[in-house]
Amino acid sequence: MKISRLAGVAALLAAGFAQAQTPTVKIDGLLMEFWATQMMDSNLRLNTTAAAGASKYYGLDSRFQENGFAVKRAEIYMSGTVTDTISWNVMFDPNNSNTTAVPNAVLQDFVMTWAPIKGFALKAGQFKMPTTYEATMVAAREILFFERNQINRKFGDARDRGIWASYAYGDPKGFQGKLNVAISNGTTDDGSGGKNNENTLAGSGNAQKDYTFRFEGGYGSAHKFGFYYREGVTGLKDSTLVTATVPATWTVGAPTPAQIKDNKDKTTLQGIYYAFKNDTWQASAEYATGLLGRRYPTLFTAAAAPLREHLDQKFAGYVVDGAYKMGSHWITARYDVLNYNSGDDWYTATSPYKTATADYSPKYTEITVGYNYVFIPTKQAAGKLKLDFVKRSDNFLTPRAGQTGEQGGNSIVASIMLSY
Repeated sequence: MKISRLAGVAALLAAGFAQAQTPTVKIDGLLMEFWATQMMDSNLRLNTTAAAGASKYYGLDSRFQENGFAVKRAEIYMSGTVTDTISWNVMFDPNNSNTTAVPNAVLQDFVMTWAPIKGFALKAGQFKMPTTYEATMVAAREILFFERNQINRKFGDARDRGIWASYAYGDPKGFQGKLNVAISNGTTDDGSGGKNNENTLAGSGNAQKDYTFRFEGGYGSAHKFGFYYREGVTGLKDSTLVTATVPATWTVGAPTPAQIKDNKDKTTLQGIYYAFKNDTWQASAEYATGLLGRRYPTLFTAAAAPLREHLDQKFAGYVVDGAYKMGSHWITARYDVLNYNSGDDWYTATSPYKTATADYSPKYTEITVGYNYVFIPTKQAAGKLKLDFVKRSDNFLTPRAGQTGEQGGNSIVASIMLSY
C-alpha cells in the first residue's frame, strides 16, 4: 500500500513537473493598417524634396509625395515558453522588403527572455532599445495618429541587437518603478531601420557598442513618467575616419582629420516624458536632445554636401499630444517640433541654411489634428478609423519655377487599423 501511494505521489509530481516544463507556441495577434493619403497642395509632388544649401534633414516619406493607398503594417506576433523562466517572442511584417541597404527588414522583433525571479528579466535578441516613450512603450495598435511623432520616428523606432536587463518594483495601485540597462551593436540608431549584425557602411566593423539606461515610473494606472539616456560612437573603423575629407566650405574653425577621428561621430540621446490616461482624457509630453553624431557621419567626397555642419551638432525636440474621448468618438491633436541644429553651429562663413530669399534652418514643426472612431471604446487596440490633417512647416522643399521662399506641403491621411 505504501509503495503504491508513494508511486502515485511520484507520478503526480512528475506530471506536474512535465506540465510546467512543456514548451508552448502561440500566435499572439495580428496588426493590419491601411493608409489613404491626399496632398493638400502640389509642392510635395512637384518640388525638389531637399532644400537648397542645406542637408536633407527632413525625412519626407515617399508615400506623401503622391495621392494613393498604402499598406502601412501587416505585423504578426508569436510567442512561446521553454520553461517557467525562459520565454521568447517574435514579430515580423511581410509588408516590409529586404534590401541591401536594409537587410532583415521583414523580421522586426526576435527576443529571448530569462526571468529567474520576480521583477527581474534579462532579454537578448533584436528589439527597440529602451529610450523614447511612444516608440518603445506605446504599441503601434495604440498610437493616436496615423504615425508616430518626429522624435520617436527618428530616434526611437529602429531596432538594434543586444542584451537588456530590467528590474521592476512597486505597487500596481500606487508608485511603481522599473530600471532598464541595455548594451547593443548601435548600428541602427541612424533611423534607417537596418538590423544587420554590424554597420553596412563602407569601412564598417568597429567593435564599439551603445549603452542605454531608462527609468520608468508610474502612479496607479493613470500616470507614467520617466527619463532615458543612450550613448555610442561611430560604426566606422578609425582608419576610415582618418581619411575623412573636410569640405571646402568649412573655412571658420574647421576640424582636422585627426579631430574628426577623435570625435568618433559620438552620438547621444537623452529625454524625459510624462503620460496621463483615463476614460475621458489621454495626453503625453516628451522632450529629447543629444548629439547627432553617427546619424549624419562626418565623411564626405569632394562633391558632396556635409551630412552635418559641426562635429558637436546637437538636436532638440519636443511633442505634446492628447485626445478627448466621447465613447467611440475621439478628438485628437498634436504639436510636434524637432530642430536638427539646436545650437545653431556651423563651420561656414555664413549660415549654410539661409539663402537670399529663404531660411531652410532644420527646425521642423508638424501640427496634427484628427478624429478617431474606435470600434470598441474600452479596447482601442482592437481597431479604429483615423482621419488626420498634417500641417508642416514650410522650410524643407526647394521652390520650383515661379515660386519664391521656402516651401512645404500639408497632407490628409485616413487609415484603418485592425488587430487581435
